[in-house]
Amino acid sequence: MRKLPIAAMLSAILLTACDNNSSQTQNTEVTASQPLAVIWNGTESAGVKIGSWGAETKLTNNGVKVDYQSDHYRPSVKFHPEKPWDWSNYSEFNIAVDIKNLSDESVQVYISLTDEAGVKEDMEITGSRARSLTRAVNLGKGEEGTYFLIIEGKFVDTDAGIREKPLPWQTDEEMFVTRFGKKVDLSRITEVAFFVRGNLSDKQIEINNIRLRANPEYNKDYLRNLVDKFGQNAKQDYPHKIDDLKELKNAANQELAELKSGGLMADRSRFGGWKNGPKLESTGYFRVEKIDGRWWMVDPDGYLFFSHGPANVRMANLTTLTGIDFKDEKVRYIDPTRVTPEDSVGIVSVSDEIRKTKYVSSELRHNMFTWLPDYDDPMAKHYSYRREVHKGPLKSGETFSFYRANLERRYGDNFEEKWQQVTLDRMNNWGFTSFGNWVDPAFYPNQQVPYFANGWIIGDFKTLSSEHDVWAPLPDPFDPEFARRAKITIDVIAEEIKGSPWCAGIFIDNEKSWGMPEGTIDQRYGVIISTLARSDADSPTKAHFTEYLKGKHNSIEQFNQAWGLDLANWQAVSQGVKLSAPYTDALTADLSYMLESLSDQYFKVVHDTLEKALPNHLYMGARMANFGMPKETIKASVTYSDVLSFNIYEEGVQPEEWGFLTEIDLPVVIGEFHIGSTTDAGLFHAGLVQSDNQADRAQMYLDYMHSVVAHPNFVGAHWFQYIDSPITGRAFDGEPYNVGFVSTTDIPYPHMVDAIKDFMGDIYPKRFKGEFDSPEYK
Repeated sequence: MRKLPIAAMLSAILLTACDNNSSQTQNTEVTASQPLAVIWNGTESAGVKIGSWGAETKLTNNGVKVDYQSDHYRPSVKFHPEKPWDWSNYSEFNIAVDIKNLSDESVQVYISLTDEAGVKEDMEITGSRARSLTRAVNLGKGEEGTYFLIIEGKFVDTDAGIREKPLPWQTDEEMFVTRFGKKVDLSRITEVAFFVRGNLSDKQIEINNIRLRANPEYNKDYLRNLVDKFGQNAKQDYPHKIDDLKELKNAANQELAELKSGGLMADRSRFGGWKNGPKLESTGYFRVEKIDGRWWMVDPDGYLFFSHGPANVRMANLTTLTGIDFKDEKVRYIDPTRVTPEDSVGIVSVSDEIRKTKYVSSELRHNMFTWLPDYDDPMAKHYSYRREVHKGPLKSGETFSFYRANLERRYGDNFEEKWQQVTLDRMNNWGFTSFGNWVDPAFYPNQQVPYFANGWIIGDFKTLSSEHDVWAPLPDPFDPEFARRAKITIDVIAEEIKGSPWCAGIFIDNEKSWGMPEGTIDQRYGVIISTLARSDADSPTKAHFTEYLKGKHNSIEQFNQAWGLDLANWQAVSQGVKLSAPYTDALTADLSYMLESLSDQYFKVVHDTLEKALPNHLYMGARMANFGMPKETIKASVTYSDVLSFNIYEEGVQPEEWGFLTEIDLPVVIGEFHIGSTTDAGLFHAGLVQSDNQADRAQMYLDYMHSVVAHPNFVGAHWFQYIDSPITGRAFDGEPYNVGFVSTTDIPYPHMVDAIKDFMGDIYPKRFKGEFDSPEYK
């Protein structure tokens, strides 16, 4: 985040009322409609300060009006008590707030609760021990109501293997749903904040009546019979919901008839480039070139190319856990020499012998389904098995794919081949120019739509980690085994794509936990600090760091003085150094250098291996997330990548956050973005970026893409993902998002299709003429 001077960011209003201690004791007789405690309502506010950051606030008769400014990445309004709130005596309770959207468009509002940290005069939360729990909700244009976050109770404690569960009681109110964050220390809450992220336009809301409430009585069956035989919400009606097999087939036949009249848009080259535009050098492969101040990809025939299409066009991670497992351990065997991670593996067959050892591993999950096929049912071929699970209550288990089952119902025995052709026809008919990352390798020989190949470097090499990891630990790039496994992975990719010109580029790995770009020293350099605590013998990277420190600091005495330590000799450094705040400037500078060195080695190994195996194809980087893109890692990726890649889950490419790319002056592609809605899709979670409904979702997609092509560095954007997640959560991590272009019954969302065609219909001449250009990048 880019921070403004404190004077420009902060407005504070001190509001006082009743004794702060009055909100610290639980009233066990209070009803769900009565507040357990008032946090702030303009009058009953116990010594609460309101601070703003990148937002303007104004007290009104209806609460506090907040104007979130779009030239700030994360504008917020923060409520701070004079002394920490203690909510630890409450059990089943939620925090509720009345909000009105005063904007002319929908707004995604985040609520965060922060614990343990001190509050400085500028209202910043400080200290590495601070933890935040953050959730989000979308308000449509003019929408107002009560919105709540369940803080404690059976709902929170029940891990159902779904990233967000259905509401446990009947209500017309909306719930803030999971975005990120952990449990907080309820005995020491120092902040309640409401913020937005990455907005493309100013947003205005009004906040009032923040209070704690007892949870109502739960519906005892709220997690039972959620899913019908088509994998849809069994308890809710919504547009395009399928009621029977005849309706499903009719929908398929109608679309097939429409696709017959499709094909490439008139101005497209055979590779999807701009046939009516300037003709550049033809190299036979995709490349990049800067023209009139804007970066472009260039297709193999020499035409300007902008890469747009869905990522994750595959069925490998669309299964959901059934709550059944098997006692026979053979089912959990994983080949240690594999090159495909578990969430990318297709159907894993389970033998009849192993199925005889089945048992119910989770009644909770097993009871979510109104129908699952018997093992002698023809649909049983869509059972699979997940041998590893990233998140959730189960570590392994049987899975089922309703999507695959629906494809067979739609298209018959040859459903996989038919699905592939229908998907290719959709890509061309809708105007997409390429598949994104994680496309099924079955599409590689298609010669109808360009694609990006992908590989994960996995294996038995050393790893590096810290408490701030988001996904898996980092590989140790100084371990020779990492280089060996990189070669194995890349050789497999080379064999799969066979030098095809239809391969637009190659992604290796995804969203590594390098460290936070902002935050405390611990958060920015956590992986380096953790590695320094290890012995040289245990970590090749640590041994590399020790040699660097010896060369940088001539003696152990100079090293101790620079780092504020008192070590006896270099042997003590080799054995491991445990660091803690405060950190000296010299120590921080060394941490920064070591992170850059670590990053440089990773990208060098990958780049050099790719260069030998696939010299004609673009290296697209590692798709960094904005939670893990420190400047040191970006610098290293710039050195070795042909195209930089970032996953940007915001309303769009906000100039304040992403303007720095113009200084780097390399082409950039968005590896992932999406927008979803629960209003008329039947799922329990909209996704990381939420819209009000499907029409609003389509408009937000258009706004996002306009912001992409307005930036001179971006040469593409890939939507994650092609197909909605299972309503009960994908098996690997429980995501249940409405982020597909098609539903679990393989029916396209018409608002989205219309928006795609509208945008892609004239993308080339408009961008070439600069009609999307933004003054912020001049």
